[in-house]
Amino acid sequence: MDVFPDDFRARLAELMRLRRDVRRFRPDPAPAEVIEAMLAAARLAPSVGLSEPWRFVHVASEAARAAALANFQQANARALAGYSGERARLYAGLKLSGMREAPVQLAVFCDESTPKGAGLGAATMPETRRYSVVAAVTNMWLTARAAGLGMGWVSILDPERLARDLDVPADWSLVAYLCIGWPEENLEEPELERAGWESRAPAPPRPLVR
Repeated sequence: MDVFPDDFRARLAELMRLRRDVRRFRPDPAPAEVIEAMLAAARLAPSVGLSEPWRFVHVASEAARAAALANFQQANARALAGYSGERARLYAGLKLSGMREAPVQLAVFCDESTPKGAGLGAATMPETRRYSVVAAVTNMWLTARAAGLGMGWVSILDPERLARDLDVPADWSLVAYLCIGWPEENLEEPELERAGWESRAPAPPRPLVR
């Protein structure tokens, strides 16, 4: 197996360090060639049994976007009601989606009944199909960041309602709702850390030894 040069590995580490969950977008259109590159990168992700279970829906129409935004707003209100005191105050001040501004929005699903891969590796752990989709999303995220685009993952949604609103097959389960576009600014630290919601662990995780 090839060993990449030190400068390549350093830049790769920098790319991962600078990846951000973006919620604040400029209204400028996102280049179609970068979106295509992101989808091509998704295809390179590992998948259990080579099942490639990722499915993408471009949420482009005014009606589809309005339905997704209403879904987020209701789920966000329910989430806020679950906090109290200082946490509630902090939560209410967070910007948790770029769904109003992001020029490109993709709903990413896992095809739970795909025949591809013939079930290899998923019979005992069927959730690995969804893990495969997450790996594809990670590839997309790094590709977007390398091209200067921002991407944000919206998880404050009712997934079953979104699947109905987008009229996808019954065997597709929602994994991610992605907002993509040019970021207002490139942050060095996570926005949640800047807002005082949470901070990163001070050191890499250490595995248990058994």
